[in-house]
Amino acid sequence: MSDLLKKMQWRYATKKMDPSKVVPQDKVDRIVEAARLAPTSSGLQPFEVFVVTNPELRAQIQAKAHNQAQVTEGSHLLVFAAWDNYTAERINTYFDFTNAERGGTNEGWENYRQMLLANYPGRAAEVNFEHAARQAYIALGASLISAAFEEVDATPMEGFVPAAVDEILGLAARGLRSVVIVPLGYRAAEGDWLANLKKVRRPTEKFVTEVK
Repeated sequence: MSDLLKKMQWRYATKKMDPSKVVPQDKVDRIVEAARLAPTSSGLQPFEVFVVTNPELRAQIQAKAHNQAQVTEGSHLLVFAAWDNYTAERINTYFDFTNAERGGTNEGWENYRQMLLANYPGRAAEVNFEHAARQAYIALGASLISAAFEEVDATPMEGFVPAAVDEILGLAARGLRSVVIVPLGYRAAEGDWLANLKKVRRPTEKFVTEVK
């Protein structure tokens, strides 16, 4: 078994974290960087990641997340927030930035820009948000794998009130909506009912279908 798969076997959705242990900043940085480097549709990266360490803000978020203890027991809280809509400005900003970074452009790339401009902004905002949210989940997966590699416990959560978290973090003013939150920390030695249970996944033959 590869080192990465061993780390994936090690990780689980930690239910109780040790509030006395703080995740080192370099590990947090690498976990967040994995999200930044994750693939997204058209490379647009239609989401942002908020790293929340402020105790008061995390307490407010916990109250809107069914009081799940990990939100405040962990040392960091990641909030993945997707664009509320695709706009011409957002699309053009991405293409212009890419052109500046690459030192030029080409006809195929500019044709692709025009294709997106002709399709995305005209769709319903909710359709665009759902698409952006799916891209955020790709980055979420990258961060969870990175956290496992760093042996940092990470518990992805959808069990929260997005509108409330949006208000706490002022996301609407930035054209963002919260999608998923992830406390980062270290599992507590005692008190986690899930800690010593066997990891259970469907067997490969029930999960993978080879089409030849």
